Amino acid sequence: MKIEEEIKQKKFKSVYHKAHINVLFTASWLSQNSAQLLKPYKISWQQFNILRILRGMHPEPATVKLLAGRMIDKMSNASRLVEKLKQKGYVERRVCPSDRRRVDIEITEKGLEVLDGISRVMEEGLHQKMSALTAAEAEQLNSLLDKLRD
Repeated sequence: MKIEEEIKQKKFKSVYHKAHINVLFTASWLSQNSAQLLKPYKISWQQFNILRILRGMHPEPATVKLLAGRMIDKMSNASRLVEKLKQKGYVERRVCPSDRRRVDIEITEKGLEVLDGISRVMEEGLHQKMSALTAAEAEQLNSLLDKLRD
């Protein structure tokens, strides 16, 4: 469905304005779809993002600062998200033995297991939503979005 129909707006000030609104609307749409897929696991998109970062670094630990810097949503409170994941048993916090001011964050076996299941569900959901694009179109979209951020 065209963006004009989605938001009930007949015209835009320019094609750039339309593109801006379209990117924001689509990002929100994808985010809402992801949130629905994550809902049964009682985990947010931001918590999922932290678990994926930690899995990618495993078995090496991360700091909250490193997590915050690598997160997709830069406005998230990484420290608060880590605490919620700790309460669920998905991560552990440890004081670094070589620097007592530093706190290391590590994903637990439970975190790895739950992330494995969530990742499968997310991949299936992503494939379902993104299958409207061919691989070449997805590549072109990636290229255009990268160009926009340059």
